[in-house]
Amino acid sequence: MKILYSPSSPYSNKVRMAAHHAGLTVKSVLTDTNANPPDLIGNNPLGKIPTLITADGKAIFDSRVIMQFIDRETKGKLYPRNAQKRTEVEMLEALCDGICDSLLAIVYEKRFHPPEKIHQPWIDRQWEKVTRALDHLNANMPKTAAKLHAGHFAMAAMLRYIELRFTGEWQRGRPKLKNWTQKFEKFFPDHAQFKL
Repeated sequence: MKILYSPSSPYSNKVRMAAHHAGLTVKSVLTDTNANPPDLIGNNPLGKIPTLITADGKAIFDSRVIMQFIDRETKGKLYPRNAQKRTEVEMLEALCDGICDSLLAIVYEKRFHPPEKIHQPWIDRQWEKVTRALDHLNANMPKTAAKLHAGHFAMAAMLRYIELRFTGEWQRGRPKLKNWTQKFEKFFPDHAQFKL
């Protein structure tokens, strides 16, 4: 089983950390999406990462679908059985992924457009979404203990990505969120091998 990934992708980071934590044996294969490698586009018509390829050659894509697959394969290691608690974890994962969606929209706007074509109102709109969501997280921190779940991995991946691309631009006024990574890493000692 293998995960096609990019080291700077927060979605790749999320699924790789979660698979490791859950005990799913999976090989990480560094993948350049810009090159349209056959292994990627032959398994995922969108050409996006992460893409998981099972031992029998079945492709699974979209990070949340992969997370659900990992959960089933490991008999419930990533999501609670209780319906209400599971929904809370899924919403935390969706919120953190949504923050990453907005951050990536900003990065791509700046990366792929010449300076005179960059649309600042679009960037400002995305950053508004990010700041609202970060404030919400800071005010509603998830309980974090030895039993980690999918939401924790999504949050860790998001915080790593925002620090990678927006260093020093998000911490002010969010002390709980700023310090959460240290707590997470205490319960996930193998975190260093998944740094962006």
